[in-house]
Amino acid sequence: MDPALAQRLNEINQAFYTDFATAFADSRTLDQPELSRVVALVPPAGRVLDLGCGHGRIAHLLDRQSAAATYLGLDFSASLVRLAEDWAGELERVEAGFAVVDLLDPQWPSVLRGRSFDVILILAVLHHIPAYTNRLATLRQLRDHLAPRGRLVISTWQFTDHPRMRRKIVPWQRVGLDPGGLEPGDYLLDWKRGGLGYRYCHLVDRAELERLATDSGMILLETYRAGGREGDLSLFGLLAHPLHEPR
Repeated sequence: MDPALAQRLNEINQAFYTDFATAFADSRTLDQPELSRVVALVPPAGRVLDLGCGHGRIAHLLDRQSAAATYLGLDFSASLVRLAEDWAGELERVEAGFAVVDLLDPQWPSVLRGRSFDVILILAVLHHIPAYTNRLATLRQLRDHLAPRGRLVISTWQFTDHPRMRRKIVPWQRVGLDPGGLEPGDYLLDWKRGGLGYRYCHLVDRAELERLATDSGMILLETYRAGGREGDLSLFGLLAHPLHEPR
């Protein structure tokens, strides 16, 4: 994909999460069973990196379920990060920090300053990263920040599987784009809560997830479906660094 087109798709999503930050945060609650399963992976006093942290709800789930965790939340929406920082004042046990980063900026890992993490989360984010090469670069960057025996958890929407989600797919002309330069699996989805908005989404299915794991030099330990009204909206993948796993 042409870098200029990838940047344009990224800007569409940045505009959405700026304009609809509060409405989006209100739609993402703490009472989702699939998140409890993810948080259960965090060891006592674990170190957690949450890419696409939104308004920081994972930090609050950790605060409920684990003691003395250290949490770093990153998001490309300054509006969502501000909401996360405001809400973080209610945390009692978790030490939380937040920063605004753009995953299309090759220098974004500098915010990690060589830190390693027991659990890295990239939930409902990979499908918002334009171009396979950029999705792969993100996973390669994250691989080197996994602690020994650390786990990287991915979730991606399988939005073509359900009529409710398929109805959200709209023509690219809505945002003035010619679809000619897009990659197979690229879609534009609408949003109608609190106004009309649009998001770029790529269908990262199981085949692509397996390819990303292989190409990034990681091991795909497990996949499963969970989440959404249907109970299986997202494909989850649990990845590990091969050098940290027993042979």
